[in-house]
This record gives sequence, C-alpha cells and structure tokens, in this order.
Amino acid sequence: MFVLPPPPPRYTVPVAYAAGASNGMAVPVVETNNIISHPEGGCSLQAGEGTYLLRDDLHLATPPPHPSEAPVMNPNPLATVPAPPTSGVKLSLVSIGSRLKTPTPSVDGTGAASLFGDGNPALAAPPVKEGLKRRKPKNNIIKSSSSFVSRVITHETATKRLNDRNPDGLFAFANINRAFQWLDLSAKQKEEPVTKILFTKAHMISHDINELTKSASHIDVVMGSSAGDIIWYEPMSQKYARINKNGVVNNSPVTHIKWIPGSENLFMAAHANGQLVVYDKEKEDALFTPELGSPSAETMKSSSGRQPLQILKSVNSRNQKTNPVALWKLANQKITQFAFSPDRRHLAVVLEDGSLRVMDYLKEEVLDIFRSYYGGLICVCWSPDGKYIVTGGQDDLVTIWSLPERKIVARCQGHNSWVSAVAFDPWRCDDRTYRFGSVGDDCRLLLWDFSVGMLHRPRVHQANARQRTSMIVSNTQHLNRHRADSGGNRTRSDSQETADTYNSYDPTVRHPVEPRARTALLPPIMSKVVGEDPICWLGFQEDSIMTSSLEGISQPEISS
Repeated sequence: MFVLPPPPPRYTVPVAYAAGASNGMAVPVVETNNIISHPEGGCSLQAGEGTYLLRDDLHLATPPPHPSEAPVMNPNPLATVPAPPTSGVKLSLVSIGSRLKTPTPSVDGTGAASLFGDGNPALAAPPVKEGLKRRKPKNNIIKSSSSFVSRVITHETATKRLNDRNPDGLFAFANINRAFQWLDLSAKQKEEPVTKILFTKAHMISHDINELTKSASHIDVVMGSSAGDIIWYEPMSQKYARINKNGVVNNSPVTHIKWIPGSENLFMAAHANGQLVVYDKEKEDALFTPELGSPSAETMKSSSGRQPLQILKSVNSRNQKTNPVALWKLANQKITQFAFSPDRRHLAVVLEDGSLRVMDYLKEEVLDIFRSYYGGLICVCWSPDGKYIVTGGQDDLVTIWSLPERKIVARCQGHNSWVSAVAFDPWRCDDRTYRFGSVGDDCRLLLWDFSVGMLHRPRVHQANARQRTSMIVSNTQHLNRHRADSGGNRTRSDSQETADTYNSYDPTVRHPVEPRARTALLPPIMSKVVGEDPICWLGFQEDSIMTSSLEGISQPEISS
C-alpha cells in the first residue's frame, strides 16, 4: 500500500512568514530591509530588437504579521477554509518628466469621447479656491492615530532625495502583503524606500496613479485593500483619506482599482462580489442602498441569467452628495480585472466566471459577452489603438479579441499554468504589427508578435467558420440599427426607471465559445523562465521589461 504525502504548503496566511518552529511555536522571519542584486550573465532574453539582460533584481522585505493577528499554529495545506485575499507584488509607475510618454497611435473614432458623468450637473466640479493648486487629503498619515494604519517609515533624507533627483526618473509604488512602499527607481540606492506604510491587517491588492494630476509637488494614488477600504494617498505631503471606510458602500475586497481616464476626482473599483463602483475621492461616504427604480434584490436574483448589468445607482442620478457616484452589478462572481480603452469610451472587464464583458461605460451598457475556453479569466489589456483586447486566464491561454469585428481573433498557446498578467509594448506596435507580453504562475515571460495577415484559421472548418462569421456580422449590423433607432428614446437620468424598464431592452451580444478547430493558434516569439516565484505583474519601458513576482521586482534591460 502506497501513501501519497500531501504537497508542501504554499501559505497565504500569516504563518507564511514563519521559517521554522521553536517549542511548537512558529518563529517569524522579520525582514526589515529590501535587498537588490545585479546578476551578471544570468537571465537573458532574445528578441528581434536585441538581447535583454537582467539589470536589477529587487527583493522587497516581507512584513511580519501584526501582533494583533492570532498565529495559525498548525496550518493544514489541504484545509478548505477560504484564505484571506492577497496578491503578489504589483507596481504603479510614474515619471514627473517625459520619460513615460508612450507612442500614441491613431485611435478609431469620430472624435474624442465625452468624459464620464459630463451630462450630469450634479457632478460638476466646484471651483477651486486655491487656483491651480491641487486639493490634497486632510489627514497626515505619519501622525495618524487610525487603527487601520499601523506604522509609517520615512527615509531620513527623503526631502533631500526628492529635491536632488532627476525629474525624468521613475517612481514606483509597490505592495507586498500589508506593506506599501514608495520607491525611487532612478536613485543609486533604489532599494531604500522613500516611504514605507505598514497597515494593521489589510493587504493592499491593487493601486493606481492619476496621470492627469501628477506634478513635481503632487501625486494622487488610490489603493484598494482586502478589507474593502480604499486609501487616497498623496505621497509628497504624506496626506491620506480613507474611502469606503469599514465597507460602508461595499464590504467585499477590492480586486482592482483605476482612475477614470480624463477625471481628476473619479476612480473605479472592482469588488469581489461582482460589483463595479465609481467613487469620488473628495466625497464623503454614506450607507448605500439601491436607488428608487433600480432592480430590487428579488428582481436581480430572477433576472441574473438574462440581464448582464444591474444599475444600482446610475451616474446620471441627481443624488451625488456622497459616494458612490455610480454602482453596477455585473455578476455574483469576482471581478478579477478591468481596463479602459484608449478612446475613453469602452471598458473591458474579466471575471472569475470566465467571461469577458465589453462595456460602453459612458452609456452604462454591456455590449458584448465573450467566454474563455474554460475556467476563469484573470487579466485583460487593450492594444494601443483600441482595436484589440488581450486576456489571460485559468485555461493557460492568452486570447486575442477584435473590438471592431466583435469576435475572437486567435488563441496563444505557450504557458504551462495560469496566465496572471498581459500587457502591450507600445514602443513596438504600429498600424499593422503588435507586440505584447504575458506572464504566469509557471514563472515564464512570453513575448508575442501578431498581425492580422499572419493569422490563419485551420483549413478543415474554413467554410463553416466563414458562414458563422457572416451570421455574427449580420446580427451585429441588426443590433446597431436597433440601437440607433431606439437610442433617442432611452434615458436613464435620475435613476427613476422601473425594474420592468431595466429588462425591456438588452443590447448585449452573447458570443458562444469558438472551438479550437476554428480558431487561429499563435505561437510565442520568445519564452523564458525568469525566476523561481510565480509572476504576477508585467510592464514595458522603451528600453526594458519589468516584472514582479510574489516577493520582488526584476528589470531586464535591452542591450544591442
């Protein structure tokens, strides 16, 4: 008789910080300092533009659990108890100068899209008394007495470092468990954080920087936590504000957060209960109840199979004194990520139920629902021209979708585990050819090049595929005609429609899963294991590629 031992544990609970045991008690490892190394002759990546060599490998210090957390003495790796939500190291990059200005290819469209909420006078921004001076949060995070913030550590020469640095240098904001670090990647001692914030129990899962409001004296950062609380943080002044405090609007974890393009105050947060919530950083919170005319709880349960979007509060509502500005429910499953299109009109949302939902978020409509080959979808991004959407998920595939044609373009096979992040390289995309990368739990970085002309479907089912495509196009044209005919009569202002009105018209096209035999298959141009830990973030620079794993950051740089 053979006994199969359980696999070694991969802890996502506080005991993960324990290196061993003494008298039956876990001994925590307290890492106080980041560690940087510069490997020579290590990981090299071959691509058409040259060879990428690993320049920096930065290991972020893992914070110990807060003393108020009860240690788990005998963790069972096979236990089915849900672990607290967490994420690996994610980065938000910003340059005050011109370094991060990326190429801007032409975007299809008749003109610039209006801003979110422009038609609602209740959302008109009040005049700023300080002139051009940006509003900052009210509370000092260093002197904070809040139980949410445990400790703040600032560099002893932080002011001098900020005054002497190159304005074109790169700032990075990084999360690791309950710690949030502000790093200067252009400094000689880039491993020394300018500021390090330790939260009491909450883990910061996602964060974003407002590119519109950044300046030499101001950076707006929002971060969403595993507790559901959101922090608006201004690092230059060390001021902060707490939004959705104690989950007053939504008490589920924030899985993804982004500033709404073109807005100084509004940002969008995805929550683990399937809701998208728009907040205003300067508004107070209030206990949220669905507005009059929105579907009731019973209506949502009965119509969840038909209605892809329940508007619990519309952006056109006149009740805009408190947060939320808008609140939409997409599903009962977790929203894993979303991305705004370059034309500032469309929103691509991926969910744990395996769906990709393309929204016209200005009109609060879901236009298309696509499905993964199997399993949930984890990550999503747009091509720089807004024509294509790329997703990755639990089916180990990267998938390319066409927005104009409203169909799948190709599946990209090369990963051996879940795909955790995808991103386009805007410096190597043009009107005909696209470059994007993907990373996953298999510790691999893959690069992909594609153009429409190089994609070919399998010959066996070309006739059937051609017929299927024409049917989808015909349905799409009919949908567009119906939308044009009825667009003038459809209004959602004041959120005063009845529940029946919400179900009277559904503009969504639900696309079936395309069989693999009818879908083009794209191989990677480069595949490389770049570490020992699962990779969870990917970003492109003009001369380098940055990745982050569960414990740190690496930056291969191109060398000719």
